[in-house]
Amino acid sequence: MPLIVVEDLRKAYRVAERRPGALGALAGLVRPRYRAVDALAGVSFSLERGELVGYIGPNGAGKSTTVKILAGILVPDSGRCEVAGRVPWRERVAHVGRLGVVFGQRTQLLWDLPVIDSFELLRDIYRVGAADHARARDELVAMLDLGPLLDTPVRQLSLGQRMRCDLAAALLHAPDLLFLDEPTIGLDAVSKLAVRRFVQRLNRERGVTVILTTHDMDDIEALCSRVILIAGGRVLSDGSLEALRAQVTAERWLIVDLADPAAEIAEPRAEVIRREGARVTLRFDPAAISTAELVGRVTARAPVRDLLVQNPPIDEIVARLYGEGGEAGAPP
Repeated sequence: MPLIVVEDLRKAYRVAERRPGALGALAGLVRPRYRAVDALAGVSFSLERGELVGYIGPNGAGKSTTVKILAGILVPDSGRCEVAGRVPWRERVAHVGRLGVVFGQRTQLLWDLPVIDSFELLRDIYRVGAADHARARDELVAMLDLGPLLDTPVRQLSLGQRMRCDLAAALLHAPDLLFLDEPTIGLDAVSKLAVRRFVQRLNRERGVTVILTTHDMDDIEALCSRVILIAGGRVLSDGSLEALRAQVTAERWLIVDLADPAAEIAEPRAEVIRREGARVTLRFDPAAISTAELVGRVTARAPVRDLLVQNPPIDEIVARLYGEGGEAGAPP
């Protein structure tokens, strides 16, 4: 049985419309006008236990609305939503006891208190036994290298340190499901890698189901075997990254470092899409010209120091799908 079942989920917001100028403001007070914006317009998907899924889309696509419904914060207008057999907004207390949430731009830690005090407060909030809490805390402290930070006030932590502490805070009560909303936003490369490795380990070793919402496509490529793309309140794509790429294009890129930066390597069956000094990027369709043939033709035209064949970056693929889905106008 799936852990999460979402069927034809719909949610609309009523947004006030205001005409420009002082008269418009006065008219808005006397006779306000509203328009309905569909945040979700029939979203459906299901998740099995232990999946690590990327839930992505442009701003206003309906990602946060979906997560808030799954967390029991919002009530949808219609549709079905069950998490572990529970309706989140009807059985909120039982539901949140098995749920962990991390927001990259917010913290659940108390700003002026040492990290360890926030951990103790969360133990009381979730009513975790002292022995279970100590065991979970010590394991998370070791996994995330938090020992030197426990007595430090949260306001004195760096962004990367705070994010690691927030991850631990979200997991002290051993949830089955973890929502990660932009968990690596603003982090340096080292901190990003540390967060990614921890999430992978958590998913593989503990079987925690993870839903990741992010605009960082490197996070998606590094972590997610499945990606759900939403735009305009509708699911545009649901599958693997490979399937996502195949849905948009079969093209590949050949990146060539030329020995002579001035050399020309024009090829009628490949398009030069970028040139930065001696580095040239060509786009080609493997059905029109094989990789081996293209490499041979390029190296015959000019001396080459190095070359690399790769798929288009996932950012490019997602941007094209965003365009196909249209602009979303839903509140976050």
